Amino acid sequence: MTEVSMVVNGRRMTGAVEDRTLLVQFLREGLGLTGTHVGCDTSQCGACVVHLDGRAVKSCSVLAVQASGSEVTTIEGIAKGQDLHPVQAAFREHHGLQCGYCTPGMIMTAVDMIARHGASLDEKTVRDELDGNICRCTGYHNIVKAILAAAERSGASAEPQRVAAE
Repeated sequence: MTEVSMVVNGRRMTGAVEDRTLLVQFLREGLGLTGTHVGCDTSQCGACVVHLDGRAVKSCSVLAVQASGSEVTTIEGIAKGQDLHPVQAAFREHHGLQCGYCTPGMIMTAVDMIARHGASLDEKTVRDELDGNICRCTGYHNIVKAILAAAERSGASAEPQRVAAE
């Protein structure tokens, strides 16, 4: 067993892992952060996307020991309390989800995409960069629409949006 230590969603986390433990397993099983999903274990579907030192990565392709010393942000770490991240709000507003299984990975990919491209993001780029994220429920139209709306808003405000109690 190897001791790993990393900052996850702003908090220092440590744990003992086998050297072969994937980051996604450490997050889900070791830390109880089950928003990061496992869809394929082969780095094909994108359901496990997290941010590692500020960049989107598929956590099923990174060993937990490789992430030791790094900063990791999961889907649980992008909202501020009841305030949705702008990308989460856009997915909700534009119906960019169906069953929701791929949604955390799609959102984490979109946050990274918007951070790199900002309001200049266009539909072709969104579709190209979503290539490694699979949704089995939709034709991606509303996902793309949500990402473009969030990117457009990124120029105006990057502040989270308050969720109304339902």
